[in-house]
Amino acid sequence: MDVLVTVVLVIVVALVFDFTNGFHDTANAMATSVATGALKPRTAVLISAVLNVVGAFLSTEVAKTVSQGIIREGQDGIHISPVMIFAGLVGAVLWNLATWYFGLPSSSTHALFGGLIGASIIGAGLNSVDWATVVSKVVLPALLSPVIAGVIALVATYLAYSLTKNATTHGAATGFRHGQTISASLVSLAHGTNDAQKTMGVITLTLVAANYQPSGSGPALWVILACGLAIGLGTYMGGWRIMRTVGKKISDVQSPQGFAAEASSAATILVSSHLGFALSTTHVTSGSVIGSGLGKKLADVHWSVVGRIVVAWVITLPAAAVVGALATAVAATSTIGLVVVAALALAAGIGFFVLARRKPVTQDNVNEDQPASQPVAA
Repeated sequence: MDVLVTVVLVIVVALVFDFTNGFHDTANAMATSVATGALKPRTAVLISAVLNVVGAFLSTEVAKTVSQGIIREGQDGIHISPVMIFAGLVGAVLWNLATWYFGLPSSSTHALFGGLIGASIIGAGLNSVDWATVVSKVVLPALLSPVIAGVIALVATYLAYSLTKNATTHGAATGFRHGQTISASLVSLAHGTNDAQKTMGVITLTLVAANYQPSGSGPALWVILACGLAIGLGTYMGGWRIMRTVGKKISDVQSPQGFAAEASSAATILVSSHLGFALSTTHVTSGSVIGSGLGKKLADVHWSVVGRIVVAWVITLPAAAVVGALATAVAATSTIGLVVVAALALAAGIGFFVLARRKPVTQDNVNEDQPASQPVAA
């Protein structure tokens, strides 16, 4: 019974993480479309939410990478326990909420993996993590994907402005805005094929660790459906704070740039999902927006903002790992420890939402510029 209760708790927290992933990463798909006026804010998040759910059903390769690749299996089964997975998820959720509060487009993917890795090291030792898989399917994609997407967006933006004579050709701006509707939709679909699967993998890993599902099996249909709906609902809530950063703060995005950035992001994410690479859609999208700014004019990128984002990227995995490790150290001691971690995590989560309400960013002011002295929505 104790194992069943823990598994249920892990599934609930995993779906909470999936929900935070949705509103945290809404900006990945729709920030540039909202910034250029191609889509109304609420329409944008509705389209994105629906396509995230659809995308969750298109592939399970990334889910298998999470459930079968990151954590080693020994002769006596998986080295990680449901309690450790719960602790890792706590680290991921809290990092997502912290970076959302500050409007930083950090990686939900690396927050999740960082939390799981930290929990595994404390709970089962260094050998419980398959470091080769972490490097090949997490670290390398993290380094290469924003560069690849940025180069594609740079070239696409340069060609778009060149072919339309700096977007002054009659009807060019309108055409690019219509194109953004399609390209942004593709990013949302791609996001569902990649990010929703990570939570599927975590739940599957939990079920295998608790012996409720055979080792080596993929996610069950109910897991796919639950994760798709959770990330879709989170997306519909709208990550307005991060959307402002991606759409307005990195570069002053215009319609041709937005179309180029979204198209390059969608292509990069879809190919990576097919190959089973658990990359960060946040890294890809931010790289695309930077590339689109460089493609228009070399100085059209706000490098101070980019610097803050890169710092968040670098510390995301280790920061979440530290929280996951600390949570494991407490939760693994006893049932009381598990309850204490859950209570502290709930209190911290509520705290971030309360603080965010003091300086809200909504669909009504998401495109308004914010002074540099107000970092909350930066």
